[in-house]
Amino acid sequence: MTSGPDDAELIARSLDGDGDAFVEVVRRHEAAVGAYLARRVGRELAEDLLGEVWVAALGSRATYDRSFPDAGPWLFGVAHNTLRRHWRSRPAEESVADVTGMASGWDPWAAVDDRVDVESVLRHALALLRPQQREILTLVAWEDLTVADAGRAIGIPPGTARRHLHEARKALRKAPGMAALLTGHNTIKEAN
Repeated sequence: MTSGPDDAELIARSLDGDGDAFVEVVRRHEAAVGAYLARRVGRELAEDLLGEVWVAALGSRATYDRSFPDAGPWLFGVAHNTLRRHWRSRPAEESVADVTGMASGWDPWAAVDDRVDVESVLRHALALLRPQQREILTLVAWEDLTVADAGRAIGIPPGTARRHLHEARKALRKAPGMAALLTGHNTIKEAN
């Protein structure tokens, strides 16, 4: 976290009329929230949705629980809700974006075949999880949130979040092809 006032104090200042205070909150969290969106919908659409996240966060900042000094989990929650609204608004026949193009640094060499296979196995395994399990897992593994903060981001108690993470990890271990990926590559964090 940067020095100076914490996010809760900045949000309070913004509610008191300090326009620059909320800009500082955005500055602190824009890269992480933007990456969260890009991993789910691709870079181009993420840029559009990121603007919606900031508008929604600005409009709902009065509801922010200022007992939490870090607004990151709250902003991930706003982003999560923005994604849900976006997905609900899409026509049913519209195909889901191909997430293979979302990885940065794609190279055309032989190693790409292995990486595409890994991405395919991981995408399939994640698709088998229940939505809250998948969201908790990705918030902890990709966004580096604690389990309690991930739960806070999607509006569930810490104990429930821990249970979802445990169930997700257990399900992933059993998913076809995942055993080979997880052997020696423990990228899924233990519950905090």
